[in-house]
Amino acid sequence: MRFEPAQRMTLMTTDTKTALVRLEDVHLSFGRTEVLKGIDLAVNKGDAVSIIGPSGSGKSTILRCINALVQPQSGRITVGGTRVDQLTGESERIALRKRVGIVFQQYNLFPHLTVLDNIVLAPTRILGAGRPATEKLARELLEKVRLSDKENAYPGQLSGGQQQRVAIARALAMKPDLVLFDEVTSALDPETVGEVLWVIRDLIREGMTSILVTHEMRFAEEISDTVVFTENGRVVDHGTPQQIFHTSGNPRIRQFVGGFSGGRGEIRDGESI
Repeated sequence: MRFEPAQRMTLMTTDTKTALVRLEDVHLSFGRTEVLKGIDLAVNKGDAVSIIGPSGSGKSTILRCINALVQPQSGRITVGGTRVDQLTGESERIALRKRVGIVFQQYNLFPHLTVLDNIVLAPTRILGAGRPATEKLARELLEKVRLSDKENAYPGQLSGGQQQRVAIARALAMKPDLVLFDEVTSALDPETVGEVLWVIRDLIREGMTSILVTHEMRFAEEISDTVVFTENGRVVDHGTPQQIFHTSGNPRIRQFVGGFSGGRGEIRDGESI
């Protein structure tokens, strides 16, 4: 399918009236470079949506628009009733980010703080939560990400996979309505990818609403309710994992997915194969 400049594909993965997240005809440019060229997306509470596609197709920029890290030039972005595209002040953006967590490729942990303190910092400083209750929550989250024995360790003492799991726990400590995962395994050694995917899979099975940008094709196939394929700043197609990975009639998608056959991303008993 070839898109002309005047065309855009309307993608709604669910009923736009009940969606937790809605993007409607979102356009964004950096200077003369068009990055997003009319993105539509809707995600229901409890859904897991994976965005796949070649590098430079706008995948990560979509997440940054949802979390108000960048502002589109046109279009509508709504998260839980908040018009994200109309936020103007930093206080409004902070209020949004209390409800929308994001986990990046890099862990961005504070190296001078212990694992426990890294997790406790935002809820106590931003939400004003009490320290004892927040520490209790932090320890529960460390158990969830399988790092109960690391609360007193410093980031430099952890592997990349362990640091990324701390970053996930830190995002969850804010009790967000939605978590965005931006290529969270791309900087990891292949041996540690599986431990991070295992944690994310457990969270999604518990009903966490999530949007994932990923090149882990087998993982996306396993955990997603909907898979979105983007290229050149546009949504080319979307559908169930079965439709995108196995029965797509789009030759570009078949070519892209076929290039990842046999790659990383399938997890079994906590391992990546």
